[in-house]
Amino acid sequence: MNTARLSSKGQVVIPAELRAARAWKAGTRFEVVDTAEGVLLKPLGTASPFEPTRLEDVFGMARYAGPARTVAQMDAAVAAEAARRR
Repeated sequence: MNTARLSSKGQVVIPAELRAARAWKAGTRFEVVDTAEGVLLKPLGTASPFEPTRLEDVFGMARYAGPARTVAQMDAAVAAEAARRR
């Protein structure tokens, strides 16, 4: 578990291993979001490799031509794949 301490100036140092994992350098700017569980830091100005997508643009793209599956069959397939990945 990584921990940090709030300074008298309101500063928090993010542990080095987390900064390295996120490739955050000195001067990185963040949006600070208050959530029910705490504070969320969202880096600003980081470009996504993907264009924004709307559901309407992709709905129906993955067609299935076979027989209809029941919810029970779909649940079983998801469970089998989850077990395979363990």
